[in-house]
Amino acid sequence: MSQTVMNSSEESMQATRPNMDVGNKPLHVIIFFAVLIGALGFAAFSILQDMHSAGEGPLAVGTFVLLGIALVIALGFEFVNGFHDTANAVATVIYTRSLPPLVAVVWSGFWNFLGVALSTGAVAYSIVTLLPVELILQAGSNAGYAMIFALLIAAIVWNLATWAFGIPNSSSHALVGSIMGVGLANQILAPAGAATQGVDWGQVQKVFSALLFSPACGFLMAALLLFVMKLLIKNKALYRAPEGDKPPPLWIRGLLIFTCTGVSFSHGGNDGQKGMGLIMLILIGAAPTAYALNRAMPESAMPAFIESAGHAQQIFASHGTGTPADLTEQQARDIVGAALRAKTVSSPEIFGALSVLSTDISTSVKTYGSMKAVPAAAVPNVRTDMYLVADAIRVMGDAQGFTADEKKSLKSFQSSLYSGTRFIPLWVKISVAIALGLGTMVGWKRIVVTVGEKIGKTHMTYAEGASAELVAMTTIGLAERYGLPVSTTHILSSGVAGTMWSNGSGLQLSTLRSMALAWVTTLPAAMAISGFLYVLFRQIF
Repeated sequence: MSQTVMNSSEESMQATRPNMDVGNKPLHVIIFFAVLIGALGFAAFSILQDMHSAGEGPLAVGTFVLLGIALVIALGFEFVNGFHDTANAVATVIYTRSLPPLVAVVWSGFWNFLGVALSTGAVAYSIVTLLPVELILQAGSNAGYAMIFALLIAAIVWNLATWAFGIPNSSSHALVGSIMGVGLANQILAPAGAATQGVDWGQVQKVFSALLFSPACGFLMAALLLFVMKLLIKNKALYRAPEGDKPPPLWIRGLLIFTCTGVSFSHGGNDGQKGMGLIMLILIGAAPTAYALNRAMPESAMPAFIESAGHAQQIFASHGTGTPADLTEQQARDIVGAALRAKTVSSPEIFGALSVLSTDISTSVKTYGSMKAVPAAAVPNVRTDMYLVADAIRVMGDAQGFTADEKKSLKSFQSSLYSGTRFIPLWVKISVAIALGLGTMVGWKRIVVTVGEKIGKTHMTYAEGASAELVAMTTIGLAERYGLPVSTTHILSSGVAGTMWSNGSGLQLSTLRSMALAWVTTLPAAMAISGFLYVLFRQIF
């Protein structure tokens, strides 16, 4: 009997399905490929222009080929992210007839573009900090390219596999799992006794907590919001399903378009950043003179930077008693690097090494006058020093033995170091934004159908769609503000389920089981794929 009810429910939903057979006309295809080719050409032109401005010589053929392949794969990840994750944002406006499918997809793609272009970059570097320290500092090595290829291809493969079955799945979740797989494989491949790092479990816990929080937040908050709306807003039109292809009342339609816009913009600002940090690692490895340091930092900011470095050097020196006076810069780098791999920055020896590196940073900036004036030969060492000191301050956290003023000074120095090393060129943002926007317009149908008609047993009402998207828009926007990578898919699809439950509409448990299984298996599956690929690529490169 229950099977008969479920089948009749599914048939009813399919009968009222919007017409989504649009968007494949020759003109659309021509426009799509024109934008794609233009974006790739724009990226290539920007790289050559940046290298010329930095005075960096032409790349070796092998390096140029690896750079091109790595950038295409990185943009490919964002493209797949677009048609996999962003489909969630348009499902509600399509199934409530608020916008025609083609208009909804183009509209969402545009706002994804703006979200990426106006993003802060904080989420991009939250992802990067999950990687092993030595691979970050040696991004241009064979191991660095093997890392980039393995983790991006693994994330793409898993996203495509779940998309093929129409299962909403988190690209963030897949990327974190891929990074963990590369870290573990890197540790396994290291010779016995070698100084290497596997997975930064502290950072993984922080990021993974945000990802685990996503579905629970989406379900509960959307359910609660719908409940409150039913108490406060008595307009019955809001709680009805669409009638045929008739659009909803104007004010409801405006609300749903607004929430779709907000989710699309927030998704671009959060998910769009996840490939940016990896693209920067690729660029730093291939063309360090142009991308290892933020050449756009103004000379007017240098006096404050030097003063901040001087204060930090004095603080570290006062806590680094007993440090050998003849400690070299390379020895200091080795000490701090080992401390970061062990995730322990607490001994006088380490503080003494940080004092040496802070002095070296201050001296370099004084000598050259600005970041853009640092010569090519000195760039790798200056960036390494800045990265090690900034990451050491992060790992220290609320260390004991430092006064409140000292902690404040170190945090200020860390911000200055981040300004010098954590930056995203505008052309990178635009390229990623185009990839994400184009992806939104390609493979959206499978996920839209799942979210629109396979989660609940009845057709989505206007209030259900608005509640789910309001929660998603707010949560993702706040996460981007605080640099936390969260899952658009988890929040929105769970939000739809929460509203269906709150409204008593019933849930299709088979779909929810498939989604839960995908969420649970994503981490180990992505780890296995990326670990295998990393081992394979290390044998090739």
